Formats: sequence, C-alpha cells, structure tokens
Amino acid sequence: MRAELNAHVGIVGGGPAGAAAALALAREGLRVLLLDAGKPNDFKLGEGLPPGARPLLRDLGVLEHVLNGGHLPSYANVSAWGSPNLHSTDFIFHLSGHGWHLDRARFDASLRQAATSAGAEVRQEAAVTRVEQEADGWHLSIESGGNVSEVRCDWLIDATGRRAAIARRYGAIRQHADALVAFFARFRPGARAAERDGRTLVEATPDGWWYTARIPSGERVVAYLTDADLADRARLLSPEGFMSALGETVHLQTVLSEHGYALHDRPRGADAGSARLDRFVGSGWLAAGDAALSFDPLSSQGITTALYTGMKAGQALAACLAGDRDALEGYAGHLATVHEAYWKNRSSSYGDERRWVNRPFWARRHRPE
Repeated sequence: MRAELNAHVGIVGGGPAGAAAALALAREGLRVLLLDAGKPNDFKLGEGLPPGARPLLRDLGVLEHVLNGGHLPSYANVSAWGSPNLHSTDFIFHLSGHGWHLDRARFDASLRQAATSAGAEVRQEAAVTRVEQEADGWHLSIESGGNVSEVRCDWLIDATGRRAAIARRYGAIRQHADALVAFFARFRPGARAAERDGRTLVEATPDGWWYTARIPSGERVVAYLTDADLADRARLLSPEGFMSALGETVHLQTVLSEHGYALHDRPRGADAGSARLDRFVGSGWLAAGDAALSFDPLSSQGITTALYTGMKAGQALAACLAGDRDALEGYAGHLATVHEAYWKNRSSSYGDERRWVNRPFWARRHRPE
C-alpha cells in the first residue's frame, strides 16, 4: 500500500519525551509526525515535577502553559526515611521556586498542543499496528478511529515508555537493575474542610516504601513500591488488601484519616524499576524518555528526564540531518552520563535508610555496585 504521508521523523509515543522531541524537531523546520496511542483522560502514575524542571520548561517554551495549567504547587517533600520521624525538604530555598503536582492528562495534552503549534502533526488515539524498515525508510501502519493509514518516514524516535517497543524490536536490549513495582490507587477526600497540604509524603517500611501526594482533582494518589518477588499481588491489587497494607504505615494512614479520604478506584500495578537500553541509537532510530532510561520514582526525575532526553533527541537528530555526523553518538554518550549520575544518586538515597538492612528489599539496595 502506498504511504499516505511522508515525514522526516516519526515519533511513536505522545508522552512528555515524544512531545519534547516533536517540539525540538518541528522548530528546525522538519516534517514531524507524533503518534499518541493513549486516550485523552487516561490516568498515569507520575504526577510530580520538581523545581529543577522550571529552566527546562522555559527552554522548551512551555513554562507559561504549565504555570497557567491549573496544576498544584508543590512546596516540599516530607519523609520518614532513615528515621521514624518526619523530616521536611522545603522548596522555598530552591533557586527555581516550587515544583508542581500535575494533572498528567492536562500536562501531556499541553505539550502535544505546543508541538502542534510548532508545526508537528499530532495524531491522537493512533495505534501503530505495523513497523517495517525498508530501503527507503520506515513504513508504519496506523489505526485510528477504525481507519488504517500508511506512513513513510526517514527516522523513528522510540518514545513508547518502558516497553521500548521499537528499540527492542530492532536489536536493543533492556537492562534491568532491579524489579521494583508500584501498586497505586486514588483516594477522594471526605466532607470535611478541604485539605491544602501541598507536600509529597514519603514513608519507608520494612519491605519497601510508600508515598502520597495531592493532585489537582482534589484526590490523593497513594502508591506502594516494593520488589516484584516480595509483593503479594493478589492482596495489593484488591481494595481490601491494599487498605490492609496501608494500615501498616504510620504517617500515610494518619494523613488520609485526618481528612476523611476514601479509596476511589481499584488499585493498579505498574513497573517502576531502574532500567536502560544497552544502546540508545540504532540504524534509523533513537530512543528517548523511559524507552531509553527508566528511573526509580524515588528520584522524582522521571518526567524531567523524559522532557530532557526528548528535547536532546530532537536536537541531536536535527543536527544529524543537517550534516553533523557526531550528533547521535554525542546524544548516546550524554545519556550514558545522565544514567551514571542517576545511579550514584539512587545509591546514596537508598543508603540513607538503614533500619532494615537485613530485609531483602533494603539488603539488595545496600550491596556494593
């Protein structure tokens, strides 16, 4: 079948990484097609953006979108980590000011809108059903609204998240550093006075750790992080079992109880482990965001890194297409440096919690790397 559209670059995945890449490429005058398979109001775990993201948002030209997007300011992290007592890290002392608790659907949509305004073509609820690399480039079949279209593009950017669907199909290997998983649910407040706490609360426990944060809907997200082999999945994916496990916390259950929060939806699970591809660039493709590097939620750097690597992927590919032979190698080397810095910070953060060093979850994170 003849391709209905030709593009310089096709981007598979319409999250922060894909949208940032589309923005960077479209601003260089390239024809870009951004394909987002998700539904507009899908709930996604990953709702925090730290203060350090502000300069990056400014570089992408979307800071005003975020400031006016109805997201909640995040003023501090408070944690029971390394001690049963709560300790606060206040963002008031950060040079960039406060962070945000995001409405992820609205945030992602604003990034895609910015990519559209820059000249990229964005297709929503567009599932890629076939990917083939041929002599004249990539050929994709795209299903949207019951219709199938064909696209040809010179390059592909894999922004498919932790699946890394394109990169893995074409030879890249996903290297997992751990088997961290997240079990999460949303809680609705009761009829008491509205809560105004804009902090993220983290609490370490013998077999993992919990966190909760308010989101713009007025709900709280509550998540439990542990290793897959230590998790009783049937228990944690049931409302009764999740609430029972939550009852083993001290600080989280206090916050939820004080404001009359009640479980709103059935708990869900997701991969949350640290992983990377063995190579970030291949023949005709490169990876960005979680497809390239997946970070532990403890780092609070997932969305920031997705935006950053997406922007850098777009810039590197634009430079390559303009004749810079070293641009893609430089991009790959830069991601390796980012991963090395992340790993040092991860080791340091887990090293601060020593109360349960003989329990499997913590013992694994205290081993010399």
